[in-house]
Amino acid sequence: MQVHNFEKVWLGAALLLIVGFIATISYGTVGAGVAMVDDSGGQIDPQAVQSGETGTTFDDPGIVKENESHYVVYVVAQQFQFVPGSGDNPIRVPANTLVTFKVTSADVLHGFAITETNINTMVIPGQVAEVTARFDETGTYGLVCHEYCGAGHHTMGGSVEVVPESQYNATEVTN
Repeated sequence: MQVHNFEKVWLGAALLLIVGFIATISYGTVGAGVAMVDDSGGQIDPQAVQSGETGTTFDDPGIVKENESHYVVYVVAQQFQFVPGSGDNPIRVPANTLVTFKVTSADVLHGFAITETNINTMVIPGQVAEVTARFDETGTYGLVCHEYCGAGHHTMGGSVEVVPESQYNATEVTN
């Protein structure tokens, strides 16, 4: 059987693309450390979150000071708001500190993304998503839900205000 030269070229190109795709995926999972969302943040009962009876900080979400340079922000996403974060209740954190966001959903699948940062995660009912970042620049950052969560999805947003450390009021911290 005779294989035409053009067929050999296209066959070689297709095999090269397949090998390239496999190499890219392998590098992304091993070399660059890209990983799937896991349950390292823990699990929680979404009905208990909705009723405020979890026995955890999610019952009164807000900012907890771990130490001088690290804050943990507990956020509950629910149709169609972030608590805290939406409306007149922005998340306020000091600049030049490490901030860990622990986010859970009280009802349906949501997204949690802070504009102009690398913070972007899915918020799944029953799981606690955990992301950490350092805010070096002061300003207001947008907080958006990037997963369709219902008819009012387009209104689900909020803000994160990063203020200079000298202007940060310690009374804003929950615990």
